[in-house]
This record gives sequence, C-alpha cells and structure tokens, in this order.
Amino acid sequence: MTLTEWFIFFLAVQVVHFLGTWKLYIKAGRKAWEAAVPVYNAVILMKIINRPWWWVILLFIPVINVIMLPVIWVETIRSFGKNSTTDTILAIVTLGLYIFYVNYMLDVNYIEDRSLKPTTAAGEWISSVLFAVVAATIVHTYFMQPYTIPTGSLERTLLIGDFLFVSKFHYGARTPMTSISFPMVHDTIPLAKTKSYNSDIQYPYFRIPGFQKIKRNDIVVFSWPVDTVRFFRDNSGINVYKPIDKKSNYVKRCVGTPGDSLSIIEGKVHINNKPLQLSYRARVQYSYTIKTKSGFNPKNLYDRYKLIYGKNLYPTDNSGGYIAAELSEENAKNLKNNPYVTSVERVISQKAPRKDSSIFPNNGKVDWTIDNFGAIYIPKAGTTVEMNLKSFSLYRRIIEVYEGSELGIDNKLSVNGTNVLLNGNPIDSYTFKQDYYWMMGDNRHNSEDSRMWGYVPANHIVGKPVFIWMSWDSNAKGFFNKIRWERLFTTVGGDGEPRSYFYYFLIALAGWFGFNFYRKKKKAN
Repeated sequence: MTLTEWFIFFLAVQVVHFLGTWKLYIKAGRKAWEAAVPVYNAVILMKIINRPWWWVILLFIPVINVIMLPVIWVETIRSFGKNSTTDTILAIVTLGLYIFYVNYMLDVNYIEDRSLKPTTAAGEWISSVLFAVVAATIVHTYFMQPYTIPTGSLERTLLIGDFLFVSKFHYGARTPMTSISFPMVHDTIPLAKTKSYNSDIQYPYFRIPGFQKIKRNDIVVFSWPVDTVRFFRDNSGINVYKPIDKKSNYVKRCVGTPGDSLSIIEGKVHINNKPLQLSYRARVQYSYTIKTKSGFNPKNLYDRYKLIYGKNLYPTDNSGGYIAAELSEENAKNLKNNPYVTSVERVISQKAPRKDSSIFPNNGKVDWTIDNFGAIYIPKAGTTVEMNLKSFSLYRRIIEVYEGSELGIDNKLSVNGTNVLLNGNPIDSYTFKQDYYWMMGDNRHNSEDSRMWGYVPANHIVGKPVFIWMSWDSNAKGFFNKIRWERLFTTVGGDGEPRSYFYYFLIALAGWFGFNFYRKKKKAN
C-alpha cells in the first residue's frame, strides 16, 4: 500500500471507531466528538478502560498493534459490564464489531472503578503470557534478534553452529512491512509448517535511524534479495510470494558499499582499483589442490591443518594422492612446508569463452567467474548512471524489482535495438532511489553470494551480528565436547583475536543471584 492508501485506510478506521463507540464515550462521561479525533480518541479510550496512556504507542507499532487490538476490544466491553466468556469470544471473532452491538443495542452502564485483576487463574496466566509476548516481540523486532549460522560460507570467521545476537539498532531497525504476522517467527509457524503471515496489507518501508553506517568488512544479516527458499506452499502447490521482511535471512561480509567500483581479480576483491584491505579477524579461504608423496596417507592432514570441506580426490591409502580443501592463505603457506606435501595450488576459475548464466548478471553474455569478475559500479542513492545495453543487464532487477514492484511501482525495462526503454519510453540515464551493497562469504568457493545474484538493497538490511552467545559443533562426540567453549560470549567484530567473556558472564550471574538472595533475606527479617 502507498502512503496515500494508508492515509485513507487510517481515516476509514477512525470513522469506524467513531460510529462504533461514540455512545459509549458519552456513557463514560466524555463528549461524543472525542471519539472522532485521531490519536486523541485513543488517549481518551485508555482513560475510559483505565489503562495507561502509553498503550496508545503500542497501537502504532507494526505487529504489536495486531496483538493489542483484541486486548483493547475486550477491555472496552468489560468497562461496560460485558465480562462473560461469550462476550469476549464475540469481541474477538467479529474483529471488534461486537462493540457496535453493545454501543447501539444494549443499555449498558460504565464501570468506572472496575477491577483490572483477572478473576481466574487462567485469565492471570493469559494476561502474563500476552504481555511477555508483546515485550519479547518489541525486543526481537527493534533491538536484538537471535540468529544461527546454518552454512559454512563465513568459515572460519563464523562457524556452523554459532548462535548470534544480531543488533537491529546499529544500522537502524527496519519496521515490519507485513502488517499481519505471527509474533517472533519468520516466514513459517513452527511444527505447523504453514505460512506465518498475511501479505495482503503491507506497510510502507521505514527504518528507524541507526548510529552506524555499514562499512566495508562489516558482517551483515540481510533479507536474501532473490529468495527461492520456500518452507511452505499454498493449497494449489504454487510457491508463495514473500514480502521483503519475510524473505530468508542471510549473513555475509560486506565487501562493497554504495558508490564503490568493485572487481575480483584472481580471487581477490578490488575496490576502486585497489585490493580490499580485510579486517584482522577476517579468515578468508580459497580452494586448494594438495598433492602428497607416496607412502603418506593424505587423511592425516585433515586434523593437523584443520582442513574443512575437503574431500579426497583419490583413495586415502599410503600411495599418496590429491586433496581438495578450503584453506586460508596462511594455512596454505604452512602446508607447503610439510615434508610429505609436494605441492599446494590455489584453484582459480579463469575467464573463459563459455558464458556462465549462474554468475551475475545471469544473462549468459559475460565471461565473468567467481574468481575473475567485473568491474561493476555499486549504486548509491541519488547517483545517476548512463543506460545502455551493458547497464541494462546490471541494473534491470534494481529498476524493475527493488525500485519497482517491491515498492508498489510498475516498472518494466526493455530494449529496442540499442535503445533502453523504461515503461515503453526511451531513457539514456537512471537515478537510483536507494543505496546498494555487495555481500560475499569468506569461504570464497563455498558461498552463494552477490557474485551469483547481485546487489543487496538498503531496505533488505536486517542488522549487525555483535555477539556469539553459544557455539555448537554437531560433529564432535560427547555433549561437553560439542560446545566450543572458547567461542562462548565472544564479540563478532573488533580488533585482535576473539576473546571470550563467558567467565565474566558467570561472575555477573552469580552476583545477581547473590544480590537477590540477600535482598529477599533482608526483607524477610
């Protein structure tokens, strides 16, 4: 929905509210016109139902308002003596329209000093759970979200089984765009395996200002722009469209920021014609082929040099052979000094006449590979580029989808001879509406990233991983061995070697429990 459509919808809701409640306002000692003034009518309603004024704020927070509306419907009818279970059910299943019946058809009296405490244990439990969900949803949506590393694309910087806290406020929290959604789940309801949201009504994109901008080398969580992962299907078996905020979450390293010129030469990223300077903690890995001497079992190298994603190209017997493995340059250098290793060669995918349509821009017309790519320009909001046959391929998805259909705009880019047409009209330039980023995995040959699907729009940014609170190695034997103790409570960013703050956490936790025990004991005396 556009801003104009939302404004019309908001006014329609105000009219419905006024028509359904004005008599109840009068019975509560207020004026009928107070039910008609937007926002002010909500403040007055909170006074009528004897609830705090800040509940009004919750009504304007996406997703939270969907939880709060049924609460307010029920609180409204209870303020006029309609306390039965039937009344409660009718208020909810009619989406609040039962209040019209109470307003016009029943002779009810306003209960000014009604008790706000639930009359049953079940009511007390439901009330507690409800507001716990509200509080957790606010934290999850606007402050901090848990995330798990599912793949090895960032090995060894982040490991499979790392459990992260992702900050929403560093880059600015993105308010939900999907208005009706099951709280604290992404696109699928657990166990039920069904869609967790309704995408018919969408809020306009909005981001709360953050206190940091995305910088090169930042590890970023974002909504996968070309999401093809479908955890659910509708009744017809057709794949379901996903709104931006319900696309699958990915985590990669930002290697290119808005306004950068990026190329990849022999596997190394270059920004503005200079090699990218990686941060100290970045553990970039490349594919290598390792040849060993006869009389040595290549399998012995795995544990000593911690080879990952490696596979033996030949049987691992004492005749020697070849190993394919993912290694950092440092590990590769050390491996060359092993007396049983005859060669360590980095695998580099060279440009070739055969075009690969799996490489961005996915048109099968460029000779780029994952190791030799570009150069390309990473768009910055407000900048203008020339539109020709080359830029048509690079920016088509940006114009048609990211700055088109996903924002409610019907953009169609086409070519007529050597002319580029936007919605049938010839154009020779285009000005970008938002920033874009280039994301890549540290495990260069084991990462599906921007080299395959292109730019990441600013409105797809989710947050910044800041903390590893748990790390679980599913391949280890024994419960305690599965926990990577040295990674517990370590920061994701920063300089120097990662440092665990686990023991500091235990000390703080023990201090908290000790303080509470002392406080309760003192109070009892």
